[in-house]
Amino acid sequence: MADTFHIEKSELIAKAHQQMQQVLPDNSWTIREKLALTCRILFDAGHDSGLAGQITARAEHSGTYYTQQFGLGFDEITPSNLVLVDEDLNVIGGSGMANPANRFHSWVYRARSDVNCIIHTHPLHIATLSMLEIPLVVSHMDICPLFDDCAFLQDWPGIPVGNEEGEIISAALGDKRALLLSHHGQLVVGTTVEEACILAILFERAAKMQLLALACGDIKPIPQKLGSEAHDWISTEKRNQTTFAYYARRALRAHPDCQN
Repeated sequence: MADTFHIEKSELIAKAHQQMQQVLPDNSWTIREKLALTCRILFDAGHDSGLAGQITARAEHSGTYYTQQFGLGFDEITPSNLVLVDEDLNVIGGSGMANPANRFHSWVYRARSDVNCIIHTHPLHIATLSMLEIPLVVSHMDICPLFDDCAFLQDWPGIPVGNEEGEIISAALGDKRALLLSHHGQLVVGTTVEEACILAILFERAAKMQLLALACGDIKPIPQKLGSEAHDWISTEKRNQTTFAYYARRALRAHPDCQN
């Protein structure tokens, strides 16, 4: 006989979170391995745009982070060819150089002590939406991790290789986890690599859905309370770990070399 049909929604949510913590395993990949997996995951999700875009994660020592070796595409990244750089983009581990556009990552890391991973890419639907100079509209349950959590930079500051762009972009992001940059692309940040990866995937899906919806009519908003509830329900470390693990399994099947 069922014994949960009388329980309030809030209690069921709490019970589900508790069960996820007890049953779902943690990920055991290193930071380098997670970054390489993220590059392959995002490549398969349509975030590839030649050599444009950067994925970084804080390293063990303050003021340093890992990133791709400039000249390699997302589909070529492995833990062994990542580079370790300081805030000035000097390579202190690995070979080659970092993308010069990584400079604004240093500004974001300085501004946000809670951020441990940054993903900036130019996927097709986000880049297309950015040409309209309108904010991202979150009006579907699946993309509610971005509900009230995506900032908008309407005025394009130009190529992000100067300190000016670092100041502008870090200020525009504020305390949000995502940023739509007009005439440019997207930026997401996370306390973990898994969180940033999942947000980047959702961001591109959200942009695609917005463009499709706009072609049909006006987008109807979802209630603030329900959007916030869905944001918090989906945006947990355990769910991010579990979802990332699923995408990682897919990436490992498609790209068996990505952990070399």
